[in-house]
Amino acid sequence: MTFIAAPVRRTDTAEEMRRTGDGMPEETDEALMMAFGRGDSAAFERLYARHKGPTFRYFLRHTSDRARTDELHQDLWLSVVRARERYTAAARFTTWLYTLARHRLVDHWRAQRTTPVTSLDVDCAEETIDAPAGREARTEQDPLEIVIDEQAGRRLVAALAGVPPPQRDAFLLHVEAGLSLAEIAGLAQVPVETIKSRLRYAYRRLRAVLEDLQ
Repeated sequence: MTFIAAPVRRTDTAEEMRRTGDGMPEETDEALMMAFGRGDSAAFERLYARHKGPTFRYFLRHTSDRARTDELHQDLWLSVVRARERYTAAARFTTWLYTLARHRLVDHWRAQRTTPVTSLDVDCAEETIDAPAGREARTEQDPLEIVIDEQAGRRLVAALAGVPPPQRDAFLLHVEAGLSLAEIAGLAQVPVETIKSRLRYAYRRLRAVLEDLQ
């Protein structure tokens, strides 16, 4: 099966029932994966079409290397194919999918002998800075979706590349994958407050870029 790693716009979250043009409900991600496990290849094609864009961008914004991203993205979806018969809907499909993606990314970094290995779970000193009392992490808006010109968009992506991996990972899992803070915390095996702190750092970095554009 050939995978086309072409970014597309995000779809709804996995737990929601999606609808076709005539208003009829479609299968959830979990139902499609279960159907694929029973041999329904069309179910996989629909599942892949929903998630290929966000998963591609997840790798691309971590590596900034399109050729490497193509390889990682291909490996991820091959892992999904191999796991089809043993998959169980114990958690959201999206959470399971990005657990595989995250593991593949860590394995990739470990294999790069000429590149320092940076763990997604090792926090930098700046991350421990808390927001003023009464303020929560601003996670309701994706700066990368703000209507701005192409040059500004490139600067935002470049700014994200400069965010340390743990904070960048939390941001991408929240924005691209649509995972909740609790889901990200479970995946990273850290407290929810740590994820909030990581998101604050990432958003602060991106807001600084937006302010420079004004």
